[in-house]
Amino acid sequence: MRVQPMPGVSVDIGEDGSLELRLDTAGRPRSYRCSPVRTAMWIALRQHDGDPAAAARILARQWGTALVDTRADLDRWVAELCDAGLARPAP
Repeated sequence: MRVQPMPGVSVDIGEDGSLELRLDTAGRPRSYRCSPVRTAMWIALRQHDGDPAAAARILARQWGTALVDTRADLDRWVAELCDAGLARPAP
């Protein structure tokens, strides 16, 4: 399942290099500040058109971690983003 940002999600880079995802809606503004690991996950997802499998492969290779563990971490984080209304499965 590919994932994509919800329409209207903006991405800001902080002075410290952190990434912040924001969605300003009339009823409920949402914001999520990403750790360096989550920032790398976001970048990998966007570079691979929202494909978590491809993103996990590149991250595991770069980090020297087990693919199964990297994919599990990425899937948990994607689920958090979806639950927060910041991402959704791609159509």
